[in-house]
Amino acid sequence: MARKDTAEAKEPGRIKQMWQVFQMTRRYDPRAQWYMLGTLLLGIVLGLVVAFTLGGGDVFSIVLWVVAGLLLGALGAIIVLGRRAERAAYSQIEGQPGAVGAVLRSSLKRSWRGSEMPVAVNGRTRDAVYRAVGRGGVVLIGEGPESRTRKMVEDERRKVARIVPNVPINVFNVGPDSDAVPLHKLSGRMAKIKVALTKPEVLAVDNRLTSLGTQMPIPKGVDPLKVRPQRAR
Repeated sequence: MARKDTAEAKEPGRIKQMWQVFQMTRRYDPRAQWYMLGTLLLGIVLGLVVAFTLGGGDVFSIVLWVVAGLLLGALGAIIVLGRRAERAAYSQIEGQPGAVGAVLRSSLKRSWRGSEMPVAVNGRTRDAVYRAVGRGGVVLIGEGPESRTRKMVEDERRKVARIVPNVPINVFNVGPDSDAVPLHKLSGRMAKIKVALTKPEVLAVDNRLTSLGTQMPIPKGVDPLKVRPQRAR
C-alpha cells in the first residue's frame, strides 16, 4: 500500500516537470507548440485512415486503431518536445564561454569520449579549443570567431597528428561566423563522421592524447593504436 501511495505521489511531479519543460520551450521557441500539435493530429489522422481502411466496419477495431493513432501522436509530440527543449536550452547558452563543453558533457553519443574542459584557452578573449575522440577519429572544436581560434586549432592539430599520426582529424567551429556549426547541431554533425576506429582504438587514442596535458614523453616508433590500456591492479 505504501509503494502505491509513493508511486501516486511521484506521478504529479513528472507531469509538473514536463509542463515546466513545455513552458520553458514555448517561451524560447513559440513554434514548438505547433509542431507538437501537428504531430499529435498527424497520429490521430493516421489512426483514422488505418481504422476505416482495415477496420472492416467493426466498431471495436476502429476504436482500437483510433486509440493507437492517438498514442502514436502523443509519443511523437513528446519526442518533438524533447528535441525542441534541448534546442531551446542550448540557445540560452550559445555564444557563452564553455557552451561547447556543455554539449560534450551532456549530448555526446556513447561512442565518443570528450570533456567539458578545453584543451586550449585564450585567457584574454576566452576563446577555446575542445577535443573529442570517437569512432570517427579526433574532433577539434574551436569556440569563438574562427579568425581568433584558427591558430589555437592548428597548434592542437599538429600536436594530435604528432601523437596519433594515422588517425583522422576533423575540425568544427562554433561561433558567430556564418559557416560555423550551430551549437545544437554539433553532436549531430559529429555523429555523421565516417567510422575510422574500433572501440578499443578509441580508448587507446584517447588515453594517448590525454597525456598531452601532462607533457609525458612519447617513445618513438610506438603505434598508439596498438597500445593497450593498463589494467587496474
